[in-house]
Amino acid sequence: MSEEISYLDAKTLENFMRDVFIGLGVPQDDAKIIADVLITSDIRGIDSHGIQRCKMYYDRIKEGIYEVKTKIDIIKDGPTTALWDGNCGMGHVIAYKAMREAIKKAKKYGLGAVAVRNSTHFGIAGYYSLMAIKEGMIGLTVTNARPSIPPTFGVEPMLGTNPLCVGAPTDEEFPFLIDCATSIIQRGKVETYARINKQLPKNTVINDKGEFITDPNKVLAKMLERKAALLPLGGKGEDTAGYKGYGYSTLVELLSAGLQEGIYLRDTLGIVEDGQKRLKVGHFFLAINIESFIGLDSFKGTAGSIMKDLRNSPKEPRRNRIFTAGEKEFYVEIERKKTGIPLNKSLQKDIKTIAKELGLDKYNFPF
Repeated sequence: MSEEISYLDAKTLENFMRDVFIGLGVPQDDAKIIADVLITSDIRGIDSHGIQRCKMYYDRIKEGIYEVKTKIDIIKDGPTTALWDGNCGMGHVIAYKAMREAIKKAKKYGLGAVAVRNSTHFGIAGYYSLMAIKEGMIGLTVTNARPSIPPTFGVEPMLGTNPLCVGAPTDEEFPFLIDCATSIIQRGKVETYARINKQLPKNTVINDKGEFITDPNKVLAKMLERKAALLPLGGKGEDTAGYKGYGYSTLVELLSAGLQEGIYLRDTLGIVEDGQKRLKVGHFFLAINIESFIGLDSFKGTAGSIMKDLRNSPKEPRRNRIFTAGEKEFYVEIERKKTGIPLNKSLQKDIKTIAKELGLDKYNFPF
């Protein structure tokens, strides 16, 4: 690893992020939830959504875009479903409480679903599906986001990277967990490439003329001008089935806005209310109680057998193993709990800037 990389133990980084949000006026219990979501991302190797996102939240809170005291209004509530309004509070807190409510309903009735409107960016979708998994359930989490993806044959970013996340328990050490954007790469990955001055893979981003572009800094600048778009899963056009990623992204938009009477497409770029800019998104959470269908151990055994059979199937030449969704993150977590979280120079600078501005001088960072 480059000499510019410094490692910080996960607990110190988590405590720092918690103190950052407390310093910004977020209540202590809520700050703990936010920090836990972010450090879970870093520990699992999803570097685009952990400490890297902290500065974004920091800036948006200072600009008044997010409300630090999260107020949730319950619009509708039934035995298995609920509709909430997050009032532009902290998305991590809203999402955590929404999935907890979905799980509560699923424990009693077999299924629980909560739709949320007027929320904000909530970190990794996988965190909330993992909440359901820990309760012996299948968890589904989706959210819409700022426009990044064009429709097939289009060039204007209209849909967000709109992650579609589903997880399920197995009888192995790790669950099945697929947590990914409906674009080939997400905006956070582009930001990661920009921080380390690395070119993007070809066939992942187009400009407003439909041409491929690979410079991450140019991509980020052009995305602000709505002159660049991240291609959906499957890529450009129909030859490699880009319409599939486009379709799944649209499904996420429907589940994140249609059930909520919420913000969608271009409006997720921001609206102004009473002179204040807001960046609103919607979420949808579903918890499925496996015990309502079959014994949990039986399900876990079947799920584990499926994973093992997939990994033990014939491999292509020069490949020594096959992975299943959630496995790599499990091994990264084991490693990072030993070595700490890698921080590049850009992140180190952000951390020092935030610490200085908030007076968090109790942290003696090794950089």
